[in-house]
Amino acid sequence: MSFHSMWAELLPVGRSSASGGYRRYAWTDADTDCRAWFREQSEARGLVHETDRNGNQWAWLGDPAAGNAVVTGSHLDSVPDGGAFDGPLGVVSAFAALDELRGRGARPTRPLGIVNFGDEEGARFGLACVGSRLTAGALTVEQAHRLTDGDGVTLPRAMESAGYDPDTLGPDPERLARIGAFVELHVEQGRALDLSGDRIGIASAIWPHGRWRFDFRGEANHAGTTRLADRHDPMLSYAETVLAARREAELAGAVATFGKIGVEPNGVNAIPSLVRGWLDSRAADQESLDTVVTGIEKAAREYAAAHGVDLDIVRESFTPVVEFDHALRDELARILGTRTELKAPVLGTGAGHDAGILSDRIPTAMLFVRNPTGVSHSPAEYAAEDDCVAGVTALADVLEGLACT
Repeated sequence: MSFHSMWAELLPVGRSSASGGYRRYAWTDADTDCRAWFREQSEARGLVHETDRNGNQWAWLGDPAAGNAVVTGSHLDSVPDGGAFDGPLGVVSAFAALDELRGRGARPTRPLGIVNFGDEEGARFGLACVGSRLTAGALTVEQAHRLTDGDGVTLPRAMESAGYDPDTLGPDPERLARIGAFVELHVEQGRALDLSGDRIGIASAIWPHGRWRFDFRGEANHAGTTRLADRHDPMLSYAETVLAARREAELAGAVATFGKIGVEPNGVNAIPSLVRGWLDSRAADQESLDTVVTGIEKAAREYAAAHGVDLDIVRESFTPVVEFDHALRDELARILGTRTELKAPVLGTGAGHDAGILSDRIPTAMLFVRNPTGVSHSPAEYAAEDDCVAGVTALADVLEGLACT
């Protein structure tokens, strides 16, 4: 089956007719359909399909127990109303690259694997890369069991409803020990390749990034009868902090976003008693990120004090800079440099990935496919067909260079 036919088959799964975006959330019907598609693709190629203890799917050519396996793949779930390419491009390209290898008559001397990591986006339970985190031991069983969705459904209960056993959750060091290299292909989430005119890129590192919760606590009151001078309005402090985040990010060459907000009592004619905002900030290095977040926190406390508002700031998550394996990265550059006329510049990224989670345990690398608009996590996310095909060829070249004679 060609890349085009696989892509067309997967395209309607979990797509919202209202927004045109995808709602492929972990352990839902759409996720089940994606998993069924992955299994069908595996079995159609005579690959051995398995689901591990954390719900990740694997398709194997050769015996993984032999060790030093080369694995590629990504994820099939999505953010709310996300795009078609983030994740699925890497999985579809993995199967297509294997088909191309077979067409070339290449003979693997190492086991080859394709993986679909579960719940990478964290859209349902609020934590990204759950499947790979559990596998790598970066998320404990206790922490996983405490994860709940917006309806109060726990992760174990959701897994059971989808027909999986949550009692098996936990680190999987034996599986990781069998993998000699993991290469994840992904649509670029930015415009670096478009600006350079290149179709394919190689990742150097994932920027350090984190999420902080800002709780502005004021005083609820009547919006029509309370004088402006008598108000303790947390929305004002929050709004000023949003603007401060933009200023601090611009000064440091970083990014900072307040993308989620909760308001109480959330009435049109009521001054809020609580405004809770979540900050996502990322930078090319730790010093720059610290500068941005410190500046935002300082400004927020000054604004809160000026309006008679209390403020609590909680760091909910943090990931330090992830440097991909230099030797593997250089080998990818060497392979692509000798097998293709395409240039493959090395570039950093501000987005997190399963490859980043696994990088502490096994050698990992990433390939990026050009995104002409730079838009991601949106129905407008896009990659041209010829660029996707170039990505398949590049991935096949890499797999042949790493795993075949």
